[in-house]
Amino acid sequence: EINELIDYYLENAKMLKDAMEEIGFKVFGGDNAPYVFVQLPEGKSSWDMFSEMLDKAQVVTIPGAGFGPGGEGYLRLSAFAPRDSVIEACDRLKKAMV
Repeated sequence: EINELIDYYLENAKMLKDAMEEIGFKVFGGDNAPYVFVQLPEGKSSWDMFSEMLDKAQVVTIPGAGFGPGGEGYLRLSAFAPRDSVIEACDRLKKAMV
């Protein structure tokens, strides 16, 4: 049963990773953990991108600045959500951020 849960959340992470790469972001993680780290364009703060994605796509992300100075310039996406919510978030991001 635990392996089914792990596979479920890793598939969510793969969907998030694929969506962000399709938009054009460089992405880390999501292969062996349920978190995806999105590298932001040079000069774009994690709080600015957080606000942009919230405003344009109504998707909540986690600003990397919250993880300390090394996290600035990244967003973290969590795969811990129902599958339909992940699919909807990916669709919204791809429509709003391209």
